[in-house]
Amino acid sequence: MDMIVCVKQVIDPEAPPASFKIDAASNKAVMAGVPPVIDPYGEFATEAALKIKDAKGGKLTALCLGNALLREVVKKPLSMGADDLILLEDPAFVDGDAWSTAFALAAAVKKIGKFDILFCGREASDTNAGEVGPALAEILGLPCVTLVKKIEILDGKAKVERMTADGYEVIEVTLPCLLTVSNEIGEPRYPTIKGIMAAKRKEPVVWKPADIAVEAGKIGVAGQRAKMTKLFQPVKEGKCEILTGDTPEEAAVKLALRLREAKLI
Repeated sequence: MDMIVCVKQVIDPEAPPASFKIDAASNKAVMAGVPPVIDPYGEFATEAALKIKDAKGGKLTALCLGNALLREVVKKPLSMGADDLILLEDPAFVDGDAWSTAFALAAAVKKIGKFDILFCGREASDTNAGEVGPALAEILGLPCVTLVKKIEILDGKAKVERMTADGYEVIEVTLPCLLTVSNEIGEPRYPTIKGIMAAKRKEPVVWKPADIAVEAGKIGVAGQRAKMTKLFQPVKEGKCEILTGDTPEEAAVKLALRLREAKLI
């Protein structure tokens, strides 16, 4: 089995709220003193691919897009057991929307060549959009199943369980295909010491836009088809009104009347 998993370097979703700020001028989230991480759903997708590799053998290539990517972060799929890491790393790739990001990833996948399954996380923790995976499948002309919780490979097909609002459904899809993986697949494995040391020794392959034959106007911010107009943290305000009385019964009556005035009872 030849597999590709798309991962993403993101702001740590477990970081304390105090470290999170919005730059209104650039419509970007800024973290102070908190290192980025691999998107958690990307780790679930990596785990799904590695389970198939454990059972069927084969090769897993991790693919990551961005700029100034931290090697100690993006090498995590290698330390978990991926065989190769390819970085689409250039300023031209950043600040894209789902379409321009998927377009660049699709060009990289075409350059990688033959594969049986392309994996993505169900969504990224920084946007929670869940659009890049299906867009990537559309560009590549692949069948796509989203929200996958279990995968079994049988006679050139993938039999998968897909999460729904009230349970799951079982789907058979021919290979090659694209699967977006949900957290129900199981906890990602911890990198072993051997895996961490191997990842440190292995250098990623870095591709620029010219290496995947894409026009700068179709990737990153230049290739956006959707534009974010405003990014903000909602303001939450709370008011407290103290109702007193000479007795607990009198205070309770005042509370009941106040709740009725507010149409809460």
